Amino acid sequence: MKHSSAEHPLAHLNLGQATAYPERYDASLLQAVPRQLNRTPIGILAGAALPFKGTDYWTGYELSWLQQNGLPQVAIGYFEVPADSPNLIESKSFKLYLNSFNASRWETWDDVQQTLSRDLTECAGAPVTVHLHPLHAKQHQIGHWHATSIDDTDVSIDCYDYNPELLQPASHEHVTETLYTDLLKSNCLITNQPDWGSLFIHYRGQAIDHASLLRYIVSFRNHNEFHEQCVERIFMDLSQRLAIEQLSVYARYTRRGGLDINPFRSNFEAAPNMNRLSRQ
Repeated sequence: MKHSSAEHPLAHLNLGQATAYPERYDASLLQAVPRQLNRTPIGILAGAALPFKGTDYWTGYELSWLQQNGLPQVAIGYFEVPADSPNLIESKSFKLYLNSFNASRWETWDDVQQTLSRDLTECAGAPVTVHLHPLHAKQHQIGHWHATSIDDTDVSIDCYDYNPELLQPASHEHVTETLYTDLLKSNCLITNQPDWGSLFIHYRGQAIDHASLLRYIVSFRNHNEFHEQCVERIFMDLSQRLAIEQLSVYARYTRRGGLDINPFRSNFEAAPNMNRLSRQ
């Protein structure tokens, strides 16, 4: 006998709790979060020039819609939200919005792409670039950082709560370094779900002590903040606490709900290496 959802023996699990997914295209599902809510606490005043430029690079792996003849289409979407937009896009609302395309019919891929760009631009408050690619496109290849890992640093760690005081210079020596770690973890500001990521730091200035940098990054482990906000916080901490002249901070987070978010902030570079990583 077939169980109803209320009768199913596993219905008590969180997995069994109902989520209302849209049945037709609905741009109103998108929700904006003002960026300034987080920027004021980290020393970026409203109306002031931003200390960085950058982009939030999103990847959508579960994008589908119907042709006019009813045949489903699937694509991977690349979305670029400028860091100087007034709003970031709340990720669950983005996922629900993308799901609203699933049972809707569109004439062409370009119609879908233009609709996505228009709606996301309205939500972010600045032009959002959208590219849709078929699954076999070369853009989806796995890459890796061209940088030095700090993950094998000989260090003892006992702090898992955000602590910028952990950052220390290695010396007064002036260096140019490109570093990365795969040990970034923070938590969603709203749901408290874990967010896993890899962090890339390219800088010129006073040498950073690698052990202190790793301790600092691990201190985000219990920290609750959106991806974009974490990257801006890291950028500001490094800029304000160390004698750094040029700085880029780039995080590639693992996907949730078919979306990954990869914020990039820099005061001297235009764009990062866009290759996705093995965990994405």
